[in-house]
Amino acid sequence: MPTDPSTRHGVPQAKHVHALLAGGQRTLAELFSKFESDLTSAGAVPVRVGFDIRMERPGYDPFPKRDLGFDSYALSRALIEFLTRARLDAHVNVEIRQRARVERLIADERRTITGVEYVDADGKRTALDAQLVIEASGRGDLTLAVLDSLALPRPPATTIGVDIAYASAIYEIPHDAPDDWKGVFHLPMPQSSRGALLLPLEGRRWILTLAGRHGDDPPGDEAGFIAFVQSFRTATVYDAIRSAKRLGDIVRYRFPESIHRHYERLETFPSGLLLLGDAVCRFNPVWGQGMSVAAQEAGALGRLLAERAGERDPLDGLARAFFAETAALIVTPWAQAVIPDFIHPKTRGERPADFEQSVKLAMAMTKLAARDPAVHKLTAEVGSLLKPRSVYLDPELGRRVLAVMSEG
Repeated sequence: MPTDPSTRHGVPQAKHVHALLAGGQRTLAELFSKFESDLTSAGAVPVRVGFDIRMERPGYDPFPKRDLGFDSYALSRALIEFLTRARLDAHVNVEIRQRARVERLIADERRTITGVEYVDADGKRTALDAQLVIEASGRGDLTLAVLDSLALPRPPATTIGVDIAYASAIYEIPHDAPDDWKGVFHLPMPQSSRGALLLPLEGRRWILTLAGRHGDDPPGDEAGFIAFVQSFRTATVYDAIRSAKRLGDIVRYRFPESIHRHYERLETFPSGLLLLGDAVCRFNPVWGQGMSVAAQEAGALGRLLAERAGERDPLDGLARAFFAETAALIVTPWAQAVIPDFIHPKTRGERPADFEQSVKLAMAMTKLAARDPAVHKLTAEVGSLLKPRSVYLDPELGRRVLAVMSEG
């Protein structure tokens, strides 16, 4: 593991923009006391939601600027990992085994997971006993393999083929940088897929990630990268970086599809095993939800284990309860991605039956949020995973949204 906040091997997307949404940030603060102080001390940039990020979306360039009453932090993925790992490693009962790869989950004849087998850098294999194994890998392949070996069904999966590609560059923030925003989120027009997110990083730097879909890939060369930025309907991002000094190379990454594996629908699942994070649901990274949802899942697991601590067998029924919790947590971020992802006509997957109506409702909600600061704050709280999407079911809010829709 890196001994400083640097990108670790095996995480190719780490060099692109990452967002720690307020909901995930608060959960990490609950799991690790003074975590937000760690962020500040390490140079993470506080961002006032609704005020510090210039939001450019079709019809609103920019969206109304308001102080919505809460902060998030802008920082690199490497710094988030470093601070989290440092807090975890400080626990005397935690041991991190480096340069070791788990290759197999060990199950007994009762279909209970009893440990893992891992191989170290020298090729030595070791079996490690465990009462509870949590797979937090990128794809959950170890769990899928053990389900196959035990003749148990795999979970059904929902996929959205977004075919998104992105390219990122880091810049020194110039001394004459705009002082009316700290970052820019440029959302594409419906007939386009080109967007960008420019955020500050620790060390007085910007990170700019460009994104395109279905073959409209951001280039990795300087001239092509700048030309992509110049194609936006506003010049905000281009004006910011055109005289800024680029640090390092332009890096690229491709993400084919979002996938949600519905473990909550399985009738039978091995005892002693859980999954969280990407192993359950891999989100389109454009919306910055993955790390925050994983943190919230860890928080939910902590609460469940605390509630069961006094039971004779705390693990009995844990998987069913935990997967129900994770499914509930995933509802809001997944729904928030479905509408914008499926607006692009080449997106693969089964569109929701009420997709057209959902698009109209979303557009009306955006229009209402632009007019009303209270609705703006509510949508930001849902988007930041501080509140569930179910708050939109408020009858009075529904009446107002329908009234906006009727305006045509």
